[in-house]
Amino acid sequence: MTRYRTIVEGGTVYVGTGEDRLEVAPLETVLDAVGGPAWTISYSDAYKERHPEMDTADEGLVVDVVDMLQAMTHSERFVETLAAYPVDASGEQELSPRAGMFVGKLLENLESGVA
Repeated sequence: MTRYRTIVEGGTVYVGTGEDRLEVAPLETVLDAVGGPAWTISYSDAYKERHPEMDTADEGLVVDVVDMLQAMTHSERFVETLAAYPVDASGEQELSPRAGMFVGKLLENLESGVA
């Protein structure tokens, strides 16, 4: 199965599409959406109780968000869906639909830790 990587170039986040790349959003927009350039891994007590087998040794570790997003790879289906969303925000929205979808996946990755 082919995986497509995330690229940060010239202050913009892109997702590879095979021979080309798909613009997602300005890097600063993505960083603002997740709360900044650093992320501290934490697990709630409820989460730990629900998943006692989960390795939470990385709790308290501070990770670089840019490093994490550049390490992300994506399925062809995710890239196709991402491409279907508008790259521009409209009205009062701070995030475009495309950026929102990408940020959602990034947050899932950040919230799951690095263990």
